Amino acid sequence: MKQILDNPAWYALRTHNRVLGNVQKGSAYFRPEVSPFVAVEGPALEGLPALHGAIPFDNNVIFVSNENVEIPGPWQLLAAVPGYQMLYRGQAYPGSEGPATIPLTMEHVPEMLALTSLTAPGPFSEETIRFGHYEGIFDDGKLVAMAGQRMHPEGYAEISAVCTHPDHLGKGYAKHLLLRQVNRIQQNGEQPFLHVKADNARAIGVYESLGFEIRTEIFFYVLKR
Repeated sequence: MKQILDNPAWYALRTHNRVLGNVQKGSAYFRPEVSPFVAVEGPALEGLPALHGAIPFDNNVIFVSNENVEIPGPWQLLAAVPGYQMLYRGQAYPGSEGPATIPLTMEHVPEMLALTSLTAPGPFSEETIRFGHYEGIFDDGKLVAMAGQRMHPEGYAEISAVCTHPDHLGKGYAKHLLLRQVNRIQQNGEQPFLHVKADNARAIGVYESLGFEIRTEIFFYVLKR
């Protein structure tokens, strides 16, 4: 577990998410229309220079790692966002009654982009939905809450893009959607995990109340080529 979850993007791109990106020797990246995440196989200081040359596009990227490092050239560091990786250690979750959920498809992407732009749960692009298992809650025909999955290294699945429109907070939508994802992942014989910004105390408290525990610090480095 330690090795895989310390470098989740690398192991995701080597296993279940390999069709969404590319791996070249010790460098790996998702297609930019899917996700900005990039990774290296070994220590960041050793792998980041080669990654710079391996990426065939000029979009800004996000290097995700449990290492707190000084980013080497020729990369330009735009931001360093500290966070936590949380692992679900609660009991098996059987599902619960709640508001109706609808599987989200490509036709819903414009609404998904609007909702994530408003609520900022993390990077979300035109084809992020290809990670799969996105569900939404609608009110009066409009998407007001959603959740899905993202990085999928062997044995684990990350819950991501958990967000609710500000006009619909306090209704339990996010909890319902998140625990549905927990159930889906567990039914697949895998362990749920997620990432949260270190300064988001409210979200951390909610996740802990649902059975998630902080496993390690994680850092998101926004880089420019």
